[in-house]
Amino acid sequence: MEKLAGGLVSIEVPIPDNPLRYTLSYLIPGDHGMVVVDPGWDSDAGWNALVGGLAEAGAAPADVTGVVLTHVHPDHHGLTARLRDASGAWIAMHPAERASMLRDRETAPSHALGAWMRGLRVPDAEVDDLLGTFGAAVDSHFAPMADATVLLDDGDFVPLPGRRLQAVWTPGHTPGHLCLLEPDAQVLLTGDHVLPRISPNIGLSLTGGDPLTDYLASLEKVAAYDACEALPGHEHRFRGIAARAAALDAHHRDRCDEIVEVVGRLDQPTIWELAAALTWSRPWEKIGPMKVGAIAETAAHVELLVKAGRLTWDRSGTRLLSPAVAGLPGH
Repeated sequence: MEKLAGGLVSIEVPIPDNPLRYTLSYLIPGDHGMVVVDPGWDSDAGWNALVGGLAEAGAAPADVTGVVLTHVHPDHHGLTARLRDASGAWIAMHPAERASMLRDRETAPSHALGAWMRGLRVPDAEVDDLLGTFGAAVDSHFAPMADATVLLDDGDFVPLPGRRLQAVWTPGHTPGHLCLLEPDAQVLLTGDHVLPRISPNIGLSLTGGDPLTDYLASLEKVAAYDACEALPGHEHRFRGIAARAAALDAHHRDRCDEIVEVVGRLDQPTIWELAAALTWSRPWEKIGPMKVGAIAETAAHVELLVKAGRLTWDRSGTRLLSPAVAGLPGH
């Protein structure tokens, strides 16, 4: 537990068997009660860490009046239902995040994920292996997540008397990702939008869209809060939001250039073949289950490049054509 500016408190809530190690959950006190931002992964160890952090801050679950989600990934949203049941707290998220969470709820997430991967021409054996590694965990951690009772759009204030806490919509990592501005304490809670060292996964979702275009625009948006200290969802707090946003922007633009170059070398690759040929932080054959994120991120970059006219995408066979082959002008 760490005490922060403006009376905020951060708590490290562990993520079992994950290199991220923990989610940073934040306690924000008001005149009456407090809000918890991103309670963390649903596990007994996580619950004990959250309750212990509350106790160190002089509070208990019953003192929590609201839960705000930056986004609904299970390492942020997993404990929300348990905290709601212990406190009666309301639950807030962006409307687009709620819509994405409820969409296709009747379909098992692992089934939808498998169909999506096969649609991108991931070999059946790879799909079976990836789903066998974590498919059951995907279903168990996504299906029961708590629904919203409060919706926060861009610019809305969190209903916490005695505190100015404003929602800043930053789509990209997820459709309804929120950052939270506390202007009196001069802090911006950045969730997974801007992290101090890690590049957040920006992947094409099961329902399509153009998340990378959204993300780059959102990076420009948060750069305006450079005077604030960043309180991220993982790693550690930091300063220099504008510089970090610029570095992330440059990383994705460099990645786009690499993809165009690799597509030019390969013979009309599928997304799967392209992803396997790109550079990653470790060799492709050692990425393991994170291949799912790599495929999604590759597809998101391709989507942006297609809209920019730098690539064409034959979606019927999910094969890529370079601009030279397609007769389009280069960029």
